[in-house]
Amino acid sequence: MGGRAEGDGAAAEGDGAAAEGDGAAAAGARPLRRDAELNRRRILRAGREVFAVRGLQATLNDVAHHAGLGVGTVYRKYRDKQTLAEAVFGEELDDIAAMARAARDEQDAFGALAGFLEGALARAAHNRGLRELMRRGDAEGPGLVRARQEIMTHCAHLVARARAEGTLRDGVTEADIAPIAAMIDVVMALPAGEPAGEPWRRYLTILLDGLRAHPEQDPLPGDTL
Repeated sequence: MGGRAEGDGAAAEGDGAAAEGDGAAAAGARPLRRDAELNRRRILRAGREVFAVRGLQATLNDVAHHAGLGVGTVYRKYRDKQTLAEAVFGEELDDIAAMARAARDEQDAFGALAGFLEGALARAAHNRGLRELMRRGDAEGPGLVRARQEIMTHCAHLVARARAEGTLRDGVTEADIAPIAAMIDVVMALPAGEPAGEPWRRYLTILLDGLRAHPEQDPLPGDTL
């Protein structure tokens, strides 16, 4: 009996020690998890900033240097540049899709289309990587494909509404939106200060005026790209 009681006590002490060990391990894991999360945020922030300035040609080494982290830390979080780019630009495209979705609820159909184009282009104006992504479709992944498709669907709806309203020039279709954005992108790619300010807004205004229906307009020549 006594031996059994002593054994039970020793077992209880062992269980207590194990519990203490588990608690210590959990306590030690929490700071590690916090550090890992902080590093992930630093990498994403650095990725946004580096891709915005250098475009998609930037490397994970560039991102690691900008974040003040070892390149091994970055590779442990994101196995290659495409994976990081998808994480960085997925949120950007989701925000643009949300802008297009909100524009669908506006009463003025042409104003909604014009406002969305201006808002989306303003978002890309100082983000070289985002413009390259939208222009060439680099770094495609399931999330980016989904967001891009949502944007295209909303654009088609905005164009159809403006056409039905009679405020959109005859012959304009949703397929014309991407080439228009590409034209503005050329202006955005001009070296800083040539000319000063945001010249793309000037040319967007000219293009939007061409999209608006006016009396006695000539038919549009040719087909969409």
